[in-house]
Amino acid sequence: MEEETEAAPREDIDSLAGVDADTGNIFEKLDAWADGFFRLLPNIAVAIVVLVLFWFLARGVAWLVRRSGQRRGRDNLGDVGASLLRWLVLIIGFMLAVTIVAPSITPGDLFAGLGIGSVAIGFAFKDILQNMLAGILILIRQPFEVGDQIVSGGHEGTVERIETRATLIKTYDGRRVVIPNSDIYTDAVVVNTAFDKRRSQYDVLIGCSDDIDAACAVMVETAGGCEGVLADPAPEAIPWGMDADGNTIRLRWWTAPARADVVHVWGRVIRDVYNALDAKGVDLPYPTRMVLFHDQTEATDGDRTAQREGWPAKGDSPAARRIEEAIRAGASKQS
Repeated sequence: MEEETEAAPREDIDSLAGVDADTGNIFEKLDAWADGFFRLLPNIAVAIVVLVLFWFLARGVAWLVRRSGQRRGRDNLGDVGASLLRWLVLIIGFMLAVTIVAPSITPGDLFAGLGIGSVAIGFAFKDILQNMLAGILILIRQPFEVGDQIVSGGHEGTVERIETRATLIKTYDGRRVVIPNSDIYTDAVVVNTAFDKRRSQYDVLIGCSDDIDAACAVMVETAGGCEGVLADPAPEAIPWGMDADGNTIRLRWWTAPARADVVHVWGRVIRDVYNALDAKGVDLPYPTRMVLFHDQTEATDGDRTAQREGWPAKGDSPAARRIEEAIRAGASKQS
């Protein structure tokens, strides 16, 4: 038994000693890789030269597109077009460099791989690509320009910049809002400065007994004399309603479309029209309400002398006694 146990370890040692590490294959592989690298050195050098040339070509194309946009007064479109064309030229140069380094790879293989990769990239960056496409369409169609005052998504302000991903607007209180281009392109946008004139209106309530035609004439004359109100179209006053507290007249006038002009002219018109109507004796009523307190029960609802509120009952009742006591207390204080 002892001889068998001693023989087993000896066999294991002999088997391990018989393992011969074949390091020759490793060195052969490394040598083959080195030979392949040195054989490809001319191709790699040519590929680097091609990449450098395409890099300069991309910069030149971007510069030309940007200058063309500036000459046409469309700087943002020029910047976006220059960026897209620059990347397109660089991608073409990279693909050409790959075919030079590895001649076995054909341009068709690269385009096929690019098509599959573009689908995957499209799903991964769907929102980014959607905003980019919307930004390009906005820049091409130009529903508004930089400097226009717009309302979009509950935000109102002046357009600062239109980028490929978002549109930047500056609100009237000095804040910046970044709105994704897809939201602007799919939702309604109000462009306040799309035209050179903008109309404002205000409803004025006058007394029921006042002369409507005379009041309209005063309002039109006063509004027409305010600074900033355009003469064409001229201001107009239209009888608009017969309300419970008086007659309503709607005053309309036109100004420049910028927010500052609209707000300041609005204040001048309201002030001057009020002063003019008041000077002419036109009544400017305000809502009046009359509240009547009456007995909350009918005579048939029971004994009126037992009520705590309402009309005082005649005779000797708790309500009558409370009223008499109040009257006597007031008289004693006056005396």
